[in-house]
Amino acid sequence: MNHDAYENSYIAGILNSVKTIAVVGASANEVRPSYFVMKYLLAKGYSVIPVNPGHAGKEILGQMTYARLADIPVPIDMVDIFRASEAVPAIVDEVLALESLPKVIWTQLTVRHDEAAARAEAAGIKVVMNRCPKIEYARLAGEIGWNGVNSGVVSARKPVMRAGFQSFGVRER
Repeated sequence: MNHDAYENSYIAGILNSVKTIAVVGASANEVRPSYFVMKYLLAKGYSVIPVNPGHAGKEILGQMTYARLADIPVPIDMVDIFRASEAVPAIVDEVLALESLPKVIWTQLTVRHDEAAARAEAAGIKVVMNRCPKIEYARLAGEIGWNGVNSGVVSARKPVMRAGFQSFGVRER
């Protein structure tokens, strides 16, 4: 697959189908991007499981932190990687060793490893690289447009008021 660009329907399909997300490289430091991405995804109704060996056994945003993916006691739909590109092959190895494979491996902004992505895709796992699920969710839900950025989503639908964030939900176009 070409990982230079993704169709909106591909990203929306992923965000609409996953429920449980493991965040590898999660941080308890509230100024770190992994922290506010976790907070956002939790607010959108996803089950988010932090993975950080240095914080294992403690909570981040009320969620138990695990040292590695294999320690997580429930099936994972998506692995979101907040680590440097060089760490991706070892994380993909860890993913491929799981009893139940996730549907998706997602790497954050600036994180890309084409060979590791090809191995994951050969095992039937969808891959998204160099993107942020928080940004993509907000863009596809039209939320970014409310903040003065053109999201490309035009709608006459009234936003659904919820605690925390307002959300239309992710739309497939």
